[in-house]
Formats: sequence, structure tokens, C-alpha cells
Amino acid sequence: MRLVGEDIEQNIMSIREALEIGQQMDLDVVEISPSANPPVCKLIDYKKFLYELKRKQKEMKAKSAKVVVKEIRLGPNTDEHDYDFKLKHACNFLKEGAKVKVEVFFKGRSIIYKDKGEIIMLKFATSLEEFGTVESLPKLEGKRMIMIISPKKQ
Repeated sequence: MRLVGEDIEQNIMSIREALEIGQQMDLDVVEISPSANPPVCKLIDYKKFLYELKRKQKEMKAKSAKVVVKEIRLGPNTDEHDYDFKLKHACNFLKEGAKVKVEVFFKGRSIIYKDKGEIIMLKFATSLEEFGTVESLPKLEGKRMIMIISPKKQ
């Protein structure tokens, strides 16, 4: 096998010799490339290597953006003031960088007003055009009509 390390030049030796060198230097012998001819091993402090790997993964996780979805519920007969109030909240959510899930809920027999619900949704989307883009158009799922709006990139 070929042994690679910081203080060692590349040497071809037996496994037993590599393990002895590793014990003398208080390092671990780790197989890097088993398919190579001869196989390549490296002298490293394995626990330190694992620690640094976990630390890098933790940093990457912390830097990744978390997607927040805020939900706004409307009815097919939502009044103008309530509509404006919820529109203002949706504006703030999009400015903060959160996605907005707009939902029109049909209670009981109000399901016959599907067209009203869709009109409210499309009106909501056009009102929020400058802050976000429609990710998914209104679609009916059972008694709910759902639309998702994502914030515009700044």
C-alpha cells in the first residue's frame, strides 16, 4: 500500500509497517483510495478529522436560509376592510422574506361560491404583485382553495 502524510513522503510499504509508523506518530491510518493500485492510505488524527467535519456541516446548516411560510385565511364573502387588513399583513410577511399561503375556506354550503373565492385570490395576487410572485395558482382541495406567493428577490 502507498502511505501519504504531512511529514512522510509517499512510500509503498506493508500494512504492518504503516500501522507501526502511525503508532509512533500517534496518528491513525485511514484508507483513502481502496481501488487504486496499490491502495492509498493517509496518516491523520481521525477524531480531529471527524470533529472538523461536524463543525463544517454545522456552519453550512447555520448559513442556509430557512423558508418560512405564513398563512392567511379568507372567506368567499370577506369584507373590504378585512381584505385590506389581511393584505397589509401579507405585504409585511413578503417584505420579511417569508412565503405567504393564501387560503379561502368554504364553510357548509358556501362551496357554491367557488368563483367568488377565486376572484378574491386573484385580486389578492394582483395587489401583492410588487412584493411577490405567484408560485402556485389557486387550486381547490376539498373545502379549501389554496395559492402560494413567494417574495421577490431584492
